[in-house]
Amino acid sequence: MTFSIGKKTDPEAPGGRSGAWPRPRYAWAVVALLMIIYTVAFIDRQILALLVDPVKRDLGVTDLQFGLLTGLSFGLFYTVFGIPFARLADNRSRRGLIAGGIALWSLATAACGLVRTFPMLFLARMGVGVGEATLTPAANSMICDLFPPSRRGRAISLYTLGIPFGSALAFLFGGAVISYVDRVDAYHLPLLGALQGWQMTFLIVGLPGVLLSLAMMVLVREPHRHGRVQTDKAMSVADAARYFLTRWRFYVVGFVGIAFLSALGYGSVYFIAAFYGRIHGFTPGETGLAYGLVQLSAGIGGILFAGWLADKWVVAGHQDAHFRILILALILGAPFALAYPLVGSAVLAIALMAGSIFFTNWIWGTAYAAVASATPNDLRGQATAIYLFAINLIGMGLGPTLVGLFTTHIFKDEQMIDLAYVYLALTCLPVALVCLLVARPAFARQCAAVQKIEA
Repeated sequence: MTFSIGKKTDPEAPGGRSGAWPRPRYAWAVVALLMIIYTVAFIDRQILALLVDPVKRDLGVTDLQFGLLTGLSFGLFYTVFGIPFARLADNRSRRGLIAGGIALWSLATAACGLVRTFPMLFLARMGVGVGEATLTPAANSMICDLFPPSRRGRAISLYTLGIPFGSALAFLFGGAVISYVDRVDAYHLPLLGALQGWQMTFLIVGLPGVLLSLAMMVLVREPHRHGRVQTDKAMSVADAARYFLTRWRFYVVGFVGIAFLSALGYGSVYFIAAFYGRIHGFTPGETGLAYGLVQLSAGIGGILFAGWLADKWVVAGHQDAHFRILILALILGAPFALAYPLVGSAVLAIALMAGSIFFTNWIWGTAYAAVASATPNDLRGQATAIYLFAINLIGMGLGPTLVGLFTTHIFKDEQMIDLAYVYLALTCLPVALVCLLVARPAFARQCAAVQKIEA
């Protein structure tokens, strides 16, 4: 099959206008709801980061095994199931897919609080990964059908505010919950028996998410699809694979570069309580407060600034705007990432970490917007899933696992987590920079081609 670049006419949109965009107030309300859902997803995903020590104590696991709880169990299944879910997102109801996923990952998070062994926790975390795999491909596709290209950078940045909001609330709210539940040695619940404080934490943060599943079904309508290459039928798996493989410099090399850049953030965050506890003597509650406040300020500021800058550069005619931002984020953020693990002052470490997080968070909205800008509607969900495949296999899978590998087997000393953070940065950043530089021209060509389809 050949993929033409000519303008495509949308079928009749709901409401009688061909290719009509939804009212802005409704579109922004949907994005706000998706942002809240993404926030809850990140809370359920990252609450484990505050529970390193109690989980290791009660289940008898090493740093490396703990890294596998975020890498292999969550990341691998999040990645594998993302691709078939993305096929559904490109051709079926995105609203229903998201609603079902929320219910699954919320119940799986609560199930983490009922486990008694490491294999049981591993299986429960797999369930969280499978449920969350439904969200971003469908949400990214839906947002692109709510806004024209000139406003997608800000819209997708608002959605990705769920990352710093979720991280912040996971640490702020999670730290407060842990401090509260740890006052009691064990909780005795009917039918469930005795539960430790960390187990109660999973139950408290997991179950309320089911309400968002209902909100998604009741409040959101499936939006009309804009800018499809094929308007009469779904693109076959073979045609989709051919499309991506013939554009491998962006869809392979570029995604690998972003994935290695994200590995630094994922590897750091899942051991952040261990880092501040071992190096600076923080309690989980103190770490939660410090990291949460940094995410609410530097994290949110980074995402909003990058979204504004991306739209500004796109309007100015820079086809490679998003990759320019990714490369700039790497260069400006590297000194902060290398410095904060090594300083002796806890206050200075937090300040330098804030600088690292500000630039690291340029990645999230920018990368999603890059995928959307360089991919036609028919393939947008699947392209997002391929992106997430790389991000989670390399970023979430490799990042935390490398930290655990460095402390457990390379240094053979869990107190050397500060050097593990530095080694992680020195491993990931050079690979990311080379890949992004190689992929940038191909990304610019893709954006120009897709703009002709949507014109």
